[in-house]
Amino acid sequence: MHSTPAILLRKFRLTETSLIVSWLTPEFGLIKTVAKGALRPKSRLTAVLDLFHSCEIQFQQARSGDLHALREATLRESFPGIRSDYPRIALAAYAVELLEKAAEKETPVPELFDLLERAFRHLDREAASRRAMLHFESELARLLGIASPHFSAEHALERVLHRLPTSRADLLARLIAPA
Repeated sequence: MHSTPAILLRKFRLTETSLIVSWLTPEFGLIKTVAKGALRPKSRLTAVLDLFHSCEIQFQQARSGDLHALREATLRESFPGIRSDYPRIALAAYAVELLEKAAEKETPVPELFDLLERAFRHLDREAASRRAMLHFESELARLLGIASPHFSAEHALERVLHRLPTSRADLLARLIAPA
């Protein structure tokens, strides 16, 4: 059994009562777990398993494959401010998409976990902005070791990741200009 802090990135229905949940963890990187019974009305997990929640999870590693069994999840931070308007949700989702492209499955990524947690704390308190998005991209490029004084973070990320999420253009159009 493993215990680790984790940020919930995505969730998908598996059966009538179960979910597949994607997490970013510092120690295990990107992982997927099955949350059996999470959709039952009296499940303890119902309120905990929401997008962008920071949790402490316990999971049983799969004997084969990469779909682990979620045993327990305790809420650490819910970041309710992120859900207060669409631009914050969109920027949080964009950050998740970028990290999913940049992080290796089941590989420790403590710096990337910290970056996402800091981004969510910022969006919890502050409005989404172009400045916040560009800072996130810049920090991600730096942590990946691909930042260059000759290229923008956007260009560096695009070269390594082959393409940025398609949501970036729409997000830029919606975000407020930096102060």
